[in-house]
Amino acid sequence: MSADKLLPLLRNVKRTGPGRWIAACPGHQDKRPSLAVRELEDGRLLIRCFAGCTAAEILAAVGLTLQDLFPERLTASSSAAERRPFYAIDVLRCVAFEALVASIAATNVAQGVPLPEADRKRLLVAASRLQAAMEVCNG
Repeated sequence: MSADKLLPLLRNVKRTGPGRWIAACPGHQDKRPSLAVRELEDGRLLIRCFAGCTAAEILAAVGLTLQDLFPERLTASSSAAERRPFYAIDVLRCVAFEALVASIAATNVAQGVPLPEADRKRLLVAASRLQAAMEVCNG
């Protein structure tokens, strides 16, 4: 399957570079893009949700399976693993946004402004995404 078949099934898709996109993850209630998609030269698709959804959960939400991430036939020379499936700038963009969310929450708490339940939940999402980004960097 090519990205041309997956991307129309996603919301808030934005191109971040050649063969790279971010989108709202269909695996959870995603208001801001946390799903990174990369199409490799051999036709394989890599997907990563920085909120922690598994590839199977993401694909099931749009009616696809893990098998759909791969072209029908891979050549023997294309089976080498990718060392870094995402550009550092993609990870940094996500980290910067989630750090901003945490900073706003911290400022409100420091000023004595109570955090509504929705804001507390969003802060937990930010913490989860920051942790996931760190795990990606650690391999």
